[in-house]
Amino acid sequence: MVVWRKLVDEAAEALRRAEVPDPETSVRRIGQQATGTDGADWLDVLGRDATERQLAAFDAMVERRKGGEPLQYVVGRWGFRTLDLFIDQRVLIPRPETEVVAGLALEEARRLGRAEPGADPVVVVDLGTGSGAIGLAVAAEHPATEVWLTDISADALNVARANVAGLGRSGARIRAVEGSWFHALPVELRGRIDVIVSNPPYVDRGDTVDPQVAWEPEIALFAEPPTGPVSHLIEYSPLWLCDDGALVVEMATDHTGPMAELAARHFATVTVAHDLAGRPRAVVARAPKRF
Repeated sequence: MVVWRKLVDEAAEALRRAEVPDPETSVRRIGQQATGTDGADWLDVLGRDATERQLAAFDAMVERRKGGEPLQYVVGRWGFRTLDLFIDQRVLIPRPETEVVAGLALEEARRLGRAEPGADPVVVVDLGTGSGAIGLAVAAEHPATEVWLTDISADALNVARANVAGLGRSGARIRAVEGSWFHALPVELRGRIDVIVSNPPYVDRGDTVDPQVAWEPEIALFAEPPTGPVSHLIEYSPLWLCDDGALVVEMATDHTGPMAELAARHFATVTVAHDLAGRPRAVVARAPKRF
């Protein structure tokens, strides 16, 4: 048998030779996944022998990481706000900037909350949900919500449903439906939605992207034109939102200016929100105009 500390050191060196960025983090997360540990428990494991089953799982994941597969897909789970999400190559990798977008949606849901006893829940729709990250975060952090998840990809929606199942009691307030944007929603929701939130495709196919992006589903990344999905959401959300409802949509930094101008034609109040790096990342539009 082999002690975990020796395995970890050898794997980190192998990843370093393969020019994998931050090999120590990769090996730690892979080791934790192989042993089912975290934090202090992982530190305790380092002095123990690996079992045959643990070793096989560890070696397989290290090989995948050496081949360039993103760490998030290798370990099959990733943190998003308060959640530990199941993810694989059927969905986008959850990113910190999208955590900010989820926070913006939560702010709008809380603003629209109804304090009176027996009040209807705040209706939140996560369009193009992927893993379900945004919608699940809203449901987990705001118990007075009814959340709808939509995606055109049946594969992605299966991942989202798996994450809903792992959410516990909060999952009872979530519905997942397949379809393209608003076509997925029942007509009964028209004019009743409080918050629409989305991280749609917005990458131009001509842009230079990180090599790891090649592992992610193209349908969730690229758009032609790159502002097309965002424009669609801005133009059609007013038909589905209630009078004081809000749209929160993530987009490329250089799209926020023109998309905010477009939103101002359809909403009474429009602001541009910034991500953790200080870059403009989302448009928040409130109170749709009725023509």
